[in-house]
Amino acid sequence: MAVTNYQSRRGEIETYFDRTAVDAWAKLTSTAPVGRIRTTVRAGRDQMRATLMGWLPQDLRGARVLDAGCGTGALSVLTAARGAEVVAIDLSPTLVKLAEERMPSSSELNGGSIRFMSGDMLDPKLGKFDYVVCMDSVIHYSDVDAVKVLSGLAERTQHAILFTFAPKTPLLATMRAVGRLLPRSNRAPWIEPVSVNKLYRLLGKDAVLQNWNPSRTHRVSSGFYTSQAMELSHS
Repeated sequence: MAVTNYQSRRGEIETYFDRTAVDAWAKLTSTAPVGRIRTTVRAGRDQMRATLMGWLPQDLRGARVLDAGCGTGALSVLTAARGAEVVAIDLSPTLVKLAEERMPSSSELNGGSIRFMSGDMLDPKLGKFDYVVCMDSVIHYSDVDAVKVLSGLAERTQHAILFTFAPKTPLLATMRAVGRLLPRSNRAPWIEPVSVNKLYRLLGKDAVLQNWNPSRTHRVSSGFYTSQAMELSHS
């Protein structure tokens, strides 16, 4: 990976979600009323989370799962409730703190557990995992860097990696262009649309991911939210 590009981008994402957008993100991931546009985003994220949970085993007792880019922890809670030991990591300490505040009691986790922490999802100190889930956490990186992130995670994963990416569509290209017209202080780190065919080629060329098979894929489109899930299974 081009380390400088990854680290620079990671810094932009951390700044945005930990400072600029934290209040909006906290509201979006709650049950509080939101505007029309954010309602479609919330609905899309709910659909995507349900898709990813549908791909994980129903019984995760004894499994170790990494929620890479956990945000406020909704997916972590659902995974732990299936009995998993979940390590939930996000770049934003503020969002991690909110996730900890929202965490249900241990009795509601059915023997599962969650350890929330802020930091880099590629930190080798996190250890090895049975499953890794990256819901909308690599969509701000270039396709090349995103594949390198997945490759780094694959080195420490036993069974499967579930991730999402922004599929290259005319609507996303337009939204990205409009976003760049906003004042710099108001801009979110732009989403990097990815060609599905190019993504398959990059995955096939990576030395580590050559041992992983792209299997299920599913696209969610809900108003201003468009994201595509993919499952990589260890062969």
